[in-house]
Amino acid sequence: MKFVVDHQLPPALARFLESQGHRAYHVRELGLKAADDATIWRRAAAEDLVVVSKDEDFFFFASAPNAAAKLVWVRVGNCRTHLLLERFRVRLPQIVASFEAGSNIVELR
Repeated sequence: MKFVVDHQLPPALARFLESQGHRAYHVRELGLKAADDATIWRRAAAEDLVVVSKDEDFFFFASAPNAAAKLVWVRVGNCRTHLLLERFRVRLPQIVASFEAGSNIVELR
C-alpha cells in the first residue's frame, strides 16, 4: 500500500509505514509543503496514495460519491510521536485489511 502523510503529522510516521513494508511519503517529500488539501487529494488520487491526515477536509473528499482516493483519518488528539506510531503499529493490519475490503475511510482513534 502507498501512503502520503499530511502536514500536521510527523515525517516519522511515513518512515514508520515504510518500515512496515509500505511505500510512504510525507507531503514535503512530494513537493507539496505549501499545497492546499484539494491539491494533495488530487495527487493522492493520481498516484493511488492513501492520505493520512487529521484534517476534516479530507474526510469530506473521501466521503464524496466516487471518491478518487482513500483516507486514514487520524482522530487521536495531540500526542507524542512515539505514542502515535504505537497506535499505528497496533492498528495497521486492520487499516490495510479495511482498505483491501473496499473501505474508503478508516478512522484511527
